[in-house]
Amino acid sequence: MSDFFTIRWLVEGAVSMIDQRLLPHQVVYNTYQTPEGVSGAIRDMVIRGAPAIGVAAAYGLALVPCRSESDTPEEIIRKLEDAADMLRRSRPTAVNLVWALERILDLVHRRSFSSPIEIRDLVLEEANRIAEEDVAVNLALGKFGQELIPDRAVIIHHCNTGSLAAVDYGTALGVIRLAHEGGKDIFVYVDETRPRLQGGRLTAWELLQYGIPFQVIADSASGHFMQSGGVDLCIVGADRVAANGDVANKIGTYNLAVVAHENEVPFYVAVPKSTIDRSIPSGELIVIEERPPEEITHVGDWQITPENTPVGNPAFDITPARYITAFITEAGIIKPPYSEHLAKLFQED
Repeated sequence: MSDFFTIRWLVEGAVSMIDQRLLPHQVVYNTYQTPEGVSGAIRDMVIRGAPAIGVAAAYGLALVPCRSESDTPEEIIRKLEDAADMLRRSRPTAVNLVWALERILDLVHRRSFSSPIEIRDLVLEEANRIAEEDVAVNLALGKFGQELIPDRAVIIHHCNTGSLAAVDYGTALGVIRLAHEGGKDIFVYVDETRPRLQGGRLTAWELLQYGIPFQVIADSASGHFMQSGGVDLCIVGADRVAANGDVANKIGTYNLAVVAHENEVPFYVAVPKSTIDRSIPSGELIVIEERPPEEITHVGDWQITPENTPVGNPAFDITPARYITAFITEAGIIKPPYSEHLAKLFQED
């Protein structure tokens, strides 16, 4: 397990999260006691990464019966539904958020309760189960991914997909970490990941904790390193995968995938099954979040653009399935055709 933690339930009925906005210079843990606070933490990117957002949403719901003064189960359930609506709006692209909320609400709606305490215990138990499953799923995913990571591999990684994006280990960075822990001699080129620099700030910080050799590179430099023949593979995570294998991930992923395809470098996407959204036929239908313009116009508090500069700031882009060599999941390696093989993952449930 990592020495730091991303999100944790506190025994006094609150949620603690590492404030990822302050990394790598400060390690600060914030405490939240209301679903409104958790929603704000998700929206403001105190916590980010699809698996971590799902766990945060689950704990946000768990706070409702812990903090409510309502006397009846019916009132608690109404407050849970209201909180879920609010949490859904925190970040629209990450499917794990909605998946976790619906999982808990479905469980609540299938039961009958004689007291609010019964609801509190059930919701908290399920939220804890989602958090525990996340670690187990990421470890399973990471182990399957080892067959794709040769010894002495040079890897390009985009954004942050490690323990900071999950409860522990993470997805794509978890595969890399397990390769290192297994004794493989690997090296990672870390895309800085504009505009919020999740690679330069967060992935670099994680790799330093694990002792994995790396260099941070500009997003636009990945083509140079692949063209020189010095890259063996690219591996990224995802915030949502459509039924046909199209991927919504951090802005810049599409560029990386196209350049990898041009240079015949394998391009892998590591995701838990909960990130695969079978209700979305293709990536064209995925809602792309537009972030505040200040993320583009400013670096920290310093404005780098002229006043009144028009800005477009999509948080994610869509990588068509044709550019993806394989998916790494907790159920194994999935190769094309994705419409058929991703569907089979759920037929086995």
